Amino acid sequence: MTNLIDPGTVSDIQDLPAGEPAIALFLDFDGTLVEIAPAPDEVRLDRRVPAALDALRTSLSGALALVSGRPVSFLDAALEPYKFDAAGLHGAQVRLDGEIRAQADAPEAMRSALRDMVRFANSNVGIIIEDKRISAALHWRLAPQLKDEALELMRAVAARMGAGVRLQEGKSVAELVPASASKGTAIAHLMQAAPYAGRMPVFIGDDITDEDGFEAVNALGGLSIRIGEGETRAKIRIASPTGLRTILLDAAERGSLTASCFSQG
Repeated sequence: MTNLIDPGTVSDIQDLPAGEPAIALFLDFDGTLVEIAPAPDEVRLDRRVPAALDALRTSLSGALALVSGRPVSFLDAALEPYKFDAAGLHGAQVRLDGEIRAQADAPEAMRSALRDMVRFANSNVGIIIEDKRISAALHWRLAPQLKDEALELMRAVAARMGAGVRLQEGKSVAELVPASASKGTAIAHLMQAAPYAGRMPVFIGDDITDEDGFEAVNALGGLSIRIGEGETRAKIRIASPTGLRTILLDAAERGSLTASCFSQG
């Protein structure tokens, strides 16, 4: 059974016991570091978070990465002036130590798929299309009544594109991504390299899109954490992005972050 952490209890975290394993921290962005916004370009990041993540990266000897459906370039802009290791576009891009180590090719049929998505958006108020070049997402958060139609379209497009593409469904969004890309494979890839190798992975996310990341971390003997409600493979929960930010900011101030920080209360 997963445990729900009350953000109000975070301030009671005491000094951590000696001998805890060193962790590697992997963080989703939307719904995890920031609250979900009506539109992708409307998210707002707490101004204290970038510097706190930089401090935590130092305390973790560099073993901190963002694992997101956003492009790496977006994550850089959101967290400037800091640049972190990152797996963007659901693992289709992987940057380590400032260098892109893996990047999937855009499926050949993506241009045709985008035309179908744009036609649907032009015919329906509230539908938003994100063209990420390697992947493409259709959002219906502003038009929840169109969920069934949107999913029918995206499933049909994915089927037409064939085995090279996977349809990633999430909260009011469906995204076409290269079939080889996933957050789980990206985390596993990073865990083979310094400074992540030999550490216990901790992955925090909030959505269906994070479940393969939870599965990968569980298989590696790590800690998987779900933000909010919903069925999940994660081992524990944190109630909200606000609760997570409290934990991260407190840990950054102390200069120490271990798995125990996420399981108090």
